Amino acid sequence: MADISAKMVKELRDMTGVGMMDAKRALVEVEGDMDKAVDYLREKGMAKAGKKNDRIAAEGLANVAVNGNFAAIVEVNSETDFVSKNEMFQDLVKSIAKEVAENKPASMEEALAIKTDKGTLETELIEAQTVIGEKISFRRFEIVEKADNAAFGAYLHMGGRITVLSVVDGTTDEEVAKDIAMHVAAINPRYVDETQIPQEELDHEKTVLTEQALNEGKPANIVDKMVIGRLNKFKAEISLVDQPFVKDPDMTVKNYVSSKGGTVNSFVRFEVGEGIEKREDNFADEVMSQMKK
Repeated sequence: MADISAKMVKELRDMTGVGMMDAKRALVEVEGDMDKAVDYLREKGMAKAGKKNDRIAAEGLANVAVNGNFAAIVEVNSETDFVSKNEMFQDLVKSIAKEVAENKPASMEEALAIKTDKGTLETELIEAQTVIGEKISFRRFEIVEKADNAAFGAYLHMGGRITVLSVVDGTTDEEVAKDIAMHVAAINPRYVDETQIPQEELDHEKTVLTEQALNEGKPANIVDKMVIGRLNKFKAEISLVDQPFVKDPDMTVKNYVSSKGGTVNSFVRFEVGEGIEKREDNFADEVMSQMKK
């Protein structure tokens, strides 16, 4: 039998909201496989979908910079949340976004080699690390291009803890595109529309929903209809254009954008630290370590 640690149980509880014993039983049942444990609990009707990338970990900020028909969204990480409030760090993140938007590097290696007034982006990161006294890491970036008759929308939540870059075609109204970026920041869709959902993901969801319906004791002759209905609901929930618009839930995002003469082209959403395991520090110790610097 797999060794089920207290940390694994806590992680599964955080992801699914089930009780401690239910989480442990699920992990034992699937021999410690976290993804299978989530599916097991969902099939039993005990949990909602859990996603690994919901585990927010590292600190830092993300930002957006626009340069003509190109824009860049970047994420820069630090060890503690204190650093994200540091003016030098904030300026560094903005500078990195600006340089990436202007130079359009094809890789992180090219991005770090971008020439600046102080040398390169890499030397600026090293300097900031020395001055601030924490490891500073330029984690990721994405460059987005738009057409002349399209608009970029940028939205920074909590100063850049969640940052979104959207593109809306058919209009140059940046406020409309910003509204879409704000919606994406709040609701966190995974795709623009259902055509982008991989068939593998749909097949997996259909399997889970089928087991869920059968475990509810539904007659086999109506399970298929139930699964179709629930699968359509699932697709709508994760597809941006089919979601109720956050500023006016009486209309969908698609209807809102259409009313402005546009269509949603794409979006990129960076949530700082998503997918990175966070070191479990004692908060009091963290405060003391900052006071000593």
